[in-house]
Amino acid sequence: MLNTTDPQSGFILIDKPARITSHDVVDVLRRLTGIKKIGHAGTLDPFATGLLIIAIGRETTREISKFVGMDKTYEAQIVLGATTVSLDTETEVIFNRVGAYGHTPLRRDEIENAMKKLTGEIDQIPPMHSAIKVGGKRLYKSARKGEEVRVEPRKIRVKEFTMIEPKIPQVSGRPVEQKTQIISAHIKCSSGTYVRALARDLAAELGTVGYLRNLKRTSIGKFELQNAIKLKDLTANNWQILVKSLKEMAIDEKAI
Repeated sequence: MLNTTDPQSGFILIDKPARITSHDVVDVLRRLTGIKKIGHAGTLDPFATGLLIIAIGRETTREISKFVGMDKTYEAQIVLGATTVSLDTETEVIFNRVGAYGHTPLRRDEIENAMKKLTGEIDQIPPMHSAIKVGGKRLYKSARKGEEVRVEPRKIRVKEFTMIEPKIPQVSGRPVEQKTQIISAHIKCSSGTYVRALARDLAAELGTVGYLRNLKRTSIGKFELQNAIKLKDLTANNWQILVKSLKEMAIDEKAI
């Protein structure tokens, strides 16, 4: 059981901004609280935004693994017709394949049918630009060196993969996107799913290439982004009143 006698032990729901790492958020909390023992339940890539569950205090961080395995929900923008080596906006667009669908955008029913094929229990090959280890070495380190590594597929479960609204905008700043198709998607998936790889595989089902333009995590298990505090609004004076115990979060520890 979690020791709730320590008033500094508990959880804070954080809305992570883009362009910082999940570990950067932990560092901010360490500076604000003066507490070194802080962790998070589930990494978000630097370009991604949304919900992070932060555990503060030794007793609470011991419980963090119970939250890591929860299902995650995301809202994503997927570019079809171009790709990047990292499958997100962290690297330059290296290939544009507009000819895969000509000048006529893919129909909504075509995209939805491809999404259905990627719903349920599927095998997913993690992106080369990821932190998992193969042969004792982080994949992204091998990718940066141009090394070829065989990555085995992993079983994941995609519970929901649907379109939110179809878009074909003219995008300033990245001219290559002006001739691509951008769709918005809702995704609910198991822990360990790479949404970047899901974008890649969706594009492949449609006969083209793709990558993630935006990614926002909206929930972890029953915890919702709407109940999180933006990182910029967290201060040394208010963090303690935002700390929640397992009981306050209405979580049955046996069900985590």
